[in-house]
Amino acid sequence: MWTRMAGTAGTPGTPRVLRAMNDRAALDLLLEHGPLSRTRIGKLTGLSKPTASQLLARLEAAGLVLAGGTTEGRPGPGAQLYEVNPAAAYAAGIDVTPDRVLAAVADVTGRTVGRYELPTPGRRAATPVVQQVTDALDGAVKAAGLARDDVHRLVIGTPGAFDPGTGRLRYASHLPGWHSPALLEELAAALPMPVEYENDVNLAAVAEQRLGAARGHEDFVLLWNQEGLGAALVLGGRLHRGWTGGAGEVGFLPVPGAPLVRKVSRTGSGGFQELAGSQALAGLARELGVTDVPSGPYPEVAATLVARAARADAADGPHRRLLQTYATRLATGLASLVSVLDPELVVLSGTSLTAGGEALRDLVRDELEELAASRPRLAVGDVTEHPVLRGALESALATTRDEVFDTSR
Repeated sequence: MWTRMAGTAGTPGTPRVLRAMNDRAALDLLLEHGPLSRTRIGKLTGLSKPTASQLLARLEAAGLVLAGGTTEGRPGPGAQLYEVNPAAAYAAGIDVTPDRVLAAVADVTGRTVGRYELPTPGRRAATPVVQQVTDALDGAVKAAGLARDDVHRLVIGTPGAFDPGTGRLRYASHLPGWHSPALLEELAAALPMPVEYENDVNLAAVAEQRLGAARGHEDFVLLWNQEGLGAALVLGGRLHRGWTGGAGEVGFLPVPGAPLVRKVSRTGSGGFQELAGSQALAGLARELGVTDVPSGPYPEVAATLVARAARADAADGPHRRLLQTYATRLATGLASLVSVLDPELVVLSGTSLTAGGEALRDLVRDELEELAASRPRLAVGDVTEHPVLRGALESALATTRDEVFDTSR
């Protein structure tokens, strides 16, 4: 991979560009495999030993690789091993919900080096959003032993999406303080690094595509159910965001089995959300005769109910009926997505889905086979620890690496 630069430096085939291509290939191999010897890098890239030596010397001088230990377990002296310099760059990610702002910093290898959580309950008229973001970022930076200026790029994930035409946050009326038309300008002025904004479910899909169940897939749908019900659409290997950023806001989708909701932008909900969203699980459980419905925030209640139902031993009974009914409701909305997009894969993510594991996945698959003509593979998401935050870090790191690892300049 190479990036076209201005003038002759960006012309394919010139020595500078060819060197940059080889440099990037070596760096990507070191990220993928960990420490490698010069000989191993030469074999994996097809470069001669002298060329591989020159490449490593060049990258070491640029501060992009470090000479570490030596190979062991073979006769004779061990070969020098090289690894990506973790301190070559840092990137940050932030995951925003109505209850908290969670920030993390990762080094260029992808290792999280600092994390900080800022609770924000009831802050509708209290701490301004800009201060929430900067406080959370500063907390993560401090935990990493760094300064703000050390962070190369920041990606912020929120519910909904910022309209590219107006700059206002849409589809997230439940996120207080984030709807000012001047917010993006204020954040840009307060933060010393480039900042990108992305829908939270899209970032969960990035995490699954880079690290989890969607690796190697170019066309997939990620269905998310946690605080809200949404989807991310990856087509041809790229996120499809839609004209206003609203692609995948399937909670507003009219579906059979739920009343037709009108003026959904005002109500903040729609048919699919009311039918299968996390907030519907407690009431559904009671209707089906489940007597041990816990109390607490509805995403936690939903995850607990689904996990219990997935573990239920009885083939029948209220817990099993809950899981079967939930699967039918999920498949009802998924059938529309599958019929329109015909994806290769559907990933089930968010705590209200991953809690059901393979048992829920199998029931949704069976129902979907009855409701949709195409047959995508269904998988439970692998990235279950802060997937939105992990996706924000992966997104920030991808751009950071493209910039920092470009040695053609």
